[in-house]
Amino acid sequence: MLDIECFTYLHRALESTISPIVVFATNRGRSVIRGTQDIMSPHGIPIDLLDRLLIIRTLPYTEEEMVQIIKIRAATEGLTIEDSALTVLGQIGVRATLRYAVQLLTPAAINAKISSRSTIEKSDIKDMTEIFMDAKSSAEMLRNSDKYMK
Repeated sequence: MLDIECFTYLHRALESTISPIVVFATNRGRSVIRGTQDIMSPHGIPIDLLDRLLIIRTLPYTEEEMVQIIKIRAATEGLTIEDSALTVLGQIGVRATLRYAVQLLTPAAINAKISSRSTIEKSDIKDMTEIFMDAKSSAEMLRNSDKYMK
């Protein structure tokens, strides 16, 4: 989250002869620019700087795209995985995050190895989801429980 002073510096840097390439990533809508009291702007970026940007809209991955990404990641790590396990990981990616789904590969591979298998099965993924929680589920559990510190 950049403030008005940082935007002023960046604006000056973009005016220089050795202008840097700056990449912003944001999910903010129309909001107050940090460091100001009431200046509203799209993405919380000053209008004069916003006019210089090329905005690229991104969309979430589909389940099929997630399955392909996970398949590539498994191959890169030298892991063999059943199609049914890939399908489950794709569904998990949609429900939670792609990062969480990919992170389940390593413990699932270890679980398969412990079971004397070289291929990750659907049951390995299910076992890992019972042990490891994604960030959204963890936050929700903590929010709805009075057993934990607040």
